[in-house]
Amino acid sequence: MEISYPFASPPGTGDPLEVAPGILWLRMPLPFALDHINLWLLKDGAGWTAVDTGISRETIRLAWDRILENRRLTRQIVTHFHPDHLGLAAWLEKKTGAPLWMTQGEYTVAQLVLHQIAGYGVPAMLEFFAGHGLGREPLDELERRGNAFARGVPEIPGNYHRMIHGDRIAVDGQDWRVMVGHGHAPEHASLYCAGKGVLISGDMLLPRISTNISAYAAKPFGDPLGRFLESITAYLDLPDDTLVLPSHGLPFFGIRARVAQLRAHHQARCDELLAACADTPLSAAELIPVMFPRPILDAHQMMFAIGEAVAHLLYLEHRGHMARAETDGIIRFRSVPPALAD
Repeated sequence: MEISYPFASPPGTGDPLEVAPGILWLRMPLPFALDHINLWLLKDGAGWTAVDTGISRETIRLAWDRILENRRLTRQIVTHFHPDHLGLAAWLEKKTGAPLWMTQGEYTVAQLVLHQIAGYGVPAMLEFFAGHGLGREPLDELERRGNAFARGVPEIPGNYHRMIHGDRIAVDGQDWRVMVGHGHAPEHASLYCAGKGVLISGDMLLPRISTNISAYAAKPFGDPLGRFLESITAYLDLPDDTLVLPSHGLPFFGIRARVAQLRAHHQARCDELLAACADTPLSAAELIPVMFPRPILDAHQMMFAIGEAVAHLLYLEHRGHMARAETDGIIRFRSVPPALAD
């Protein structure tokens, strides 16, 4: 099945649109190049379950006020810890009493980043990126930016209901199965309802852009890209006519085609890096123009760009296709000839 889009355009801010019986689509603005997030409301008896909350901004709080004028929020499920998903969870809990449901990995990392603990703080990030060759100017810009997470998520609920992979959450008489994925976030939760033929994919499966896969200071030699590619394989077990509700972009059909596109996309990026590093060892910062041949407009995009470059280099290293060496405090990578890699 080719990718197709059953809805030509998104709803306006604060104007819910029904995409399937008992499922409402909310569209909220974001102050980034990626300028929106999709949130979802699931009819749940006499109330509603929200999936994701939006970033902490007054315009979004006002939109929620309008949405909740004639609806009772009884639960909020957050797919992962990023500010556009978790930002207003504490505010919504205080406003409505709706408790937070989340995986333990996401809840824990949210607390670590908010409170800047160990490898999850800005100083550790700056040291990590400096070790991968990022220059003084972008590092200074990231330092001035400070803890941007705290501006998007000023508060986190003090407790939560833990979700685990394979859990089945009953919503209005239908089971939604929790599918935990890795790479984009520690324990990202997607939700699949066989009875409705719907997958709420969060950021794990987006229709037109590839979700950011980054390496971070707390796990400097991990394999986030490998974990991501392994995670999206699980979606191939779902029916291809499943309606996918992503966090960004339009709802779509065509899971298998999209998984294939994402695999090809990341393979192409890896091939470009291998070619660039064939003769000379290069740092992740030096390879940003190879992966992103367009201007990096701000610190937010630079953080994603270098994090993603490192993630791809580590993916290749884990599979024996890159060799890593540190000289003068900078980590550089060089391609391993295929005969040696084999």
